[in-house]
Amino acid sequence: MSNPEELEEAQPTSGSASGSGHEQALTTKGKLYTHFSSPVDTRAGYIPLLVLCFVTGLTDGTLYNAYGTFVSMQTGNTIFIALGTSGQNNKPYGWARSLCSLGCFAIGCVSFARLHRVIGGHRLRRTLLSSFFLQTVCVAVAASIIQSGAIDGTYPSRGDPNKVNLTELAAVALLSFQAASQIVNSRGLGVSEVPTVVITTLLCDLVSDEQLLVGLSKNGKRNRRAIAYVLTLVGAICGGWVSKATHQVGPCLWLVAAIKATLTLYWIGWIPLLKLMRH
Repeated sequence: MSNPEELEEAQPTSGSASGSGHEQALTTKGKLYTHFSSPVDTRAGYIPLLVLCFVTGLTDGTLYNAYGTFVSMQTGNTIFIALGTSGQNNKPYGWARSLCSLGCFAIGCVSFARLHRVIGGHRLRRTLLSSFFLQTVCVAVAASIIQSGAIDGTYPSRGDPNKVNLTELAAVALLSFQAASQIVNSRGLGVSEVPTVVITTLLCDLVSDEQLLVGLSKNGKRNRRAIAYVLTLVGAICGGWVSKATHQVGPCLWLVAAIKATLTLYWIGWIPLLKLMRH
């Protein structure tokens, strides 16, 4: 039989090991909370936004050719609504798609701005992680709706232009809603020179810059604006190529979802996270 004294001595040892494991779990949880609650380095905040410029061109270039509306650039949608009101729109019910996009974009701006404040601030890692994750989900759902055949996803569209498919409006609504997060993130990160969804303002600020012709190292905002414009243009060209090659809208949207998912992983901050967990 075991000695009672030995059992009494063993009990504290077991409890100590259990307590140590519990403390270690709390420490790990605390480290994760600290990491995701910390502000990001805004010096490199423009990099994901430049990628989003390419995404904007890719999305709008694809959706406009398929459904005759934009989901990011609302200037065009405003004009389409006005033309529809005056009976000048050459695409019947095109104004309805544009109105849906404009309204959902506005709702998205309000929603994401409020969400960022509720989470704790525009520049916290958890805020940006949540924002980009929601963008990815919205695009993936829209792509699934189109890919499933619930609405016509062929390019060019074979649908009846005289009818508006409510499911089609659902896809437009999701894409417009998530696009609003891009400009909210641009403002929150303090990179207003790369709004990602407003080409007119970007181009005006670029060409009217008094230091437009100075060296590359002397005008960072000029550089970012120029890159953003080119990436938006290239994105729209790629959207047209992919849609024409596949004769489908879905592949472009899945590409957009993949890019946004990658950007979501970017905001996790893997290198500083791994360094933190090692200590």
